[in-house]
This record gives sequence, C-alpha cells and structure tokens, in this order.
Amino acid sequence: MLLSKTNIEQKLSKVRNKQILSEDERMKEVYKTLSNVDDELDRIEQNVIKSKGIADNNFNVNLLESSKIYHIDEIKQICIDYRLRFLDTKYFKGTIPAEALSKIKSLEREHNLEIQGFKIIAPSKLFKLEDKDDPLLFAPIGNGYHYLIHQWGNDLHPLRKLLMWPFKSIVNLAFLVLLMSFATTLLIPNGLFSKSNTNAQFWILFFFMFKCIASVVIFYGFALGKNFNPAIWNSKYFNS
Repeated sequence: MLLSKTNIEQKLSKVRNKQILSEDERMKEVYKTLSNVDDELDRIEQNVIKSKGIADNNFNVNLLESSKIYHIDEIKQICIDYRLRFLDTKYFKGTIPAEALSKIKSLEREHNLEIQGFKIIAPSKLFKLEDKDDPLLFAPIGNGYHYLIHQWGNDLHPLRKLLMWPFKSIVNLAFLVLLMSFATTLLIPNGLFSKSNTNAQFWILFFFMFKCIASVVIFYGFALGKNFNPAIWNSKYFNS
C-alpha cells in the first residue's frame, strides 16, 4: 500500500481551522488590551490639555531623577533670560507628542498616581493667550519644585539669549538705544549739516538720533502692548 505524500500547506490549514475559535478569543483579548491602552492615553491627554495647575503631585521622591527637578526660581530665570513663558498646559496650542504621553503613563504606573497640574515652558507664540521652538513639559512636585517630564521640538536659536537681553529691563533697553544712537551718529557724513565739525555738533546730532530711536521704541512698545521679560514669564495675557 502506497502512502500519499504529505502536503504541508494542507496540514497547516487544518491546524489553523482548529484554532479559529481560540484565535477569535485571542483577538478579543488583544483588542481589549489595546482599547484599555487607548483609553488610558486619552485620559492622560485630557489631563494635559485641560491642566488647571494644581499645587503638587504626590510623587515617590526616591524614584525621581534629581537631574530633572527644578525650582520655580530657576525656571523663572531661564524664562526671563530667553523671553519664554511658564504656563498651564491648557494655554498651549501646540501638539503634545505621543512620547510625552507615554512618559506620563510610565510615571503614573511607577509612582501609582494620576499626574495633574502640568505646566510648559515655551515661547509666547506657542500659547493660546487670553485677550487674544521648544516646549518643556513639567509636573509640580510641591514647595515650588517642578519635575521635567519631556522636551520636544527644535532647540532655541543660539543667539536668542543675547537678542532678548534688551527686554530684561528698562536699563538694558535704554543702554541699547544709547548704543544705537551713538553708532547712527557716527555714520552721518562729516560736513552734512555744516562745513566745520565740532563736538557740540556731534552731541546735538546724537541727542536728535536718541530722541528718534527712543520714540520708535516707545511707540512700538505701547502700540503692541509689550512688556519686559520679568513681567511676562508667567503671564497668561497676550498684551503683556
């Protein structure tokens, strides 16, 4: 009696057919698991985008990375130096990346709590400010300390701190206006207004240039409602 050859594809199909019911059950479990994950991420995302800025979260301090803990004074200094804002995430109009949500999820499981009160450091343009490059997401710990969860986006321009220096105080701005006035006066050709050049003429032109540039700066500041860095770093208002 000759034995027929074994067709592996047919054997594989038979095994598959026997497993159909169990496969269905398995897929249901997978869908249920994925559904639970989606629900959890949706909850976290809602907590982030609707943050009301609670005072603290009950983290297990022993599980936190000390290098990611920042005091409010340190955050304030950075915001002032680079003209950034530190506000509740409910004002943030950018997109919270999935990686940030995953990190929050991991932190919640590790610390066995629901994290709330999220805040973000970012340029003003990334916020939906009332009166209408690089966010850092924080969660409050308490007593003025905040825990850095995630950073995304591009780095700030390397000259941003220097460019924002005049807006740190009225003294800085006045110094810049004086410097610009002096440089502009030096650019005026000799003999443009008179045949002889004197020190008195130079300082008269300097004073004139100073008034012109100062007027433009003052008009720009008042017209656009601008303010100095220390006054806006944690302000939720556009005209500040």
